[in-house]
Amino acid sequence: MKIYKAYAKVNIFLKITGKRENYHEIISRFMKVNSLYDELSFVSKEDVGAKANEFKIIGDFACTTEQNTIYKAYFALKNRTHSESLEKLMQTHAIKVTKNIPAFAGLGGGSSDAATYLKMCNEVLDLGLSLNELATIGLEVGADVPFFIYGYDSANVSGIGEVVEEFKEESLDIETYTPKVAISTPKVYKIYRDDFYNPIDGFEVQRLKETKSIEILNTMSPTEANDLFEPALQAYRELKQHYKSGYHFSGSGSSFFRVKNHE
Repeated sequence: MKIYKAYAKVNIFLKITGKRENYHEIISRFMKVNSLYDELSFVSKEDVGAKANEFKIIGDFACTTEQNTIYKAYFALKNRTHSESLEKLMQTHAIKVTKNIPAFAGLGGGSSDAATYLKMCNEVLDLGLSLNELATIGLEVGADVPFFIYGYDSANVSGIGEVVEEFKEESLDIETYTPKVAISTPKVYKIYRDDFYNPIDGFEVQRLKETKSIEILNTMSPTEANDLFEPALQAYRELKQHYKSGYHFSGSGSSFFRVKNHE
C-alpha cells in the first residue's frame, strides 16, 4: 500500500494581528521541513487483527482515538461528503502512522497528519474534492490544517489559519530541536492575551509578508519574530534552559529551529 508523507512545518515568524471571538488572528510564515515527516498508509484490518466496526489508528500516540486529529478529520470528511465508500474503507482498513514529528512541539504534526489523511481519502476513493474544499473541511479539525492541504513549501498564513497564500522563495534546510516540554497552545495564547497583547499594524503585516524567510531569521531575534515566545517562557520556565543561541522558536513551542550550515 502506498505510503504518504505528512511533513512538519516551522513558523519563520508568528505575529498577532487582532482577535476574533475566542481566537487570535495571526500573520505567520509557515515553511515546510523537508527532512521531518510522519508516514501514513492504509493497512488491511485482517492483517493487523483489528475489528471491522472500530476506527483503528496504529501508531505511537499519547491521545485517545477520539482526540486524534485523524479521527476528527474522518468525521469532518464523512459529514461533508456522506460517502459510503469512505465508511467502507475505514471498516476494512486501519490507518497506520509512523510518528517522527514530536507532539506538542509547534511543528504541526497533528495538523499535517489530518491533512494528509484527507488527501489520501480523496485520492484513494476518487472523491473529487478540490484543495479549497479539503482545506475548508480541514479547518474544522484545526487552524493549521489548510496549510498542509495546499502542500506549499512556504506560505503566508493569516486569519485564524484559513487564509493560505503561497510565498515563492528558496526552500531552507531547516534543523529542528525539540526539548521534552509538552506545551499547551491554549495556555500560551491565554498568557499572551492577558500579559503581552500588542497586535501589529497593517504596515508591519505587509512588510513581513513581503520579506524572505532567511532575511527574517537574520534580522529578527526569536522574541521579535514570534509573539508567543515570551508567553511560552513565562508559562514553562524550564524552556529557557533549552534555548540555544542562533535558534528561533516555532509556533507556541516547544521546538526551536535554525537553518543548517548557515552562519
